[in-house]
Amino acid sequence: MPLFLPFIYWKIRTCTCYFRNFGANFGKIIEKTLKRFVLFVFLLNLHQITPFQHIDMKGFKSLFIFVCLLTVFSTKAQERRNVTVRLETTYGDIRIRLFDDTPGHRDNFIKNVEEGMYDGVMFHRIIRNFMIQTGNPDTREGDFEKVEPDDTTQMGPSIPAEIRIPEHYHLRGMVAAAREGDEINPLKESSKYQFYIVTGKHMDRANMAIYEQERREVAIDLLFNKKVAEHAAELSQFYTDRNPSGAVKMRERLYDEAKEEMEALYKPFFTDEMRRQYVYNGGTPWLDGDYTVFGEVIDGMKTVLKIEKVKTDADDAPKEEVRILKAVVE
Repeated sequence: MPLFLPFIYWKIRTCTCYFRNFGANFGKIIEKTLKRFVLFVFLLNLHQITPFQHIDMKGFKSLFIFVCLLTVFSTKAQERRNVTVRLETTYGDIRIRLFDDTPGHRDNFIKNVEEGMYDGVMFHRIIRNFMIQTGNPDTREGDFEKVEPDDTTQMGPSIPAEIRIPEHYHLRGMVAAAREGDEINPLKESSKYQFYIVTGKHMDRANMAIYEQERREVAIDLLFNKKVAEHAAELSQFYTDRNPSGAVKMRERLYDEAKEEMEALYKPFFTDEMRRQYVYNGGTPWLDGDYTVFGEVIDGMKTVLKIEKVKTDADDAPKEEVRILKAVVE
């Protein structure tokens, strides 16, 4: 083995620290490239194939470029998986793991963090036994007392929803995207910036049964409304003929049909595992299916609960300044 190889490998460790000053991902790519190149040359020498005897300088450069490209593509394929983000707040650190099966939200969140979007923003909405909300870029500067109360019509740009039930739901410690209301956002698209961390409360089995029944009733209402729309002309004719009782009876019949059909078709929304987790760990099950859950707190839940206990005004805005000082992709 050529004597220069151990020297190069030793220099990799010192050079990497310098390269990482330009960005974590760039430093990782450089480190992997150099290591792979040295390893490649080492393996050639193990087989008594000295590349310098068979490859001229042009070929040597081509070989190095090939290893670089291979490293870049393999790094790009892996760098966005199992990502954790650290939020350094005025109350302590919170570490979040992003889910890989919500890639749109994962990549959007990483981009926001890398661009410094969350550095200095407030936790502008705090509701005890519910959640803490942050991410609004408009809260980054200025007097926090002048920040307007949360307004769902001012969420800014949005991204497509990635609601995955029963894989991810609103247990305590889950991270989800805020969004505008259904009346102006029927597709349940998420805010590009704002997100919340669930604190919630412990459920009992009676609570879960009530939430399940509410979802069943919503499903019946949706089917009933569909039937009413399909029979709109007939219902209108009853009123034209001055026979409102006929319209009432028809609507009652349509509702009974919708209820009977839905009882036969309806599948429980909450799985047995979801019910069990809400009973033992707590959360906000009434939000499930309406908001995208894209991450979870893996360290720093005590910090979250400290923030949750901050005193708030009638609009759920904190009476003291609580901020994300810096967000970092680890």
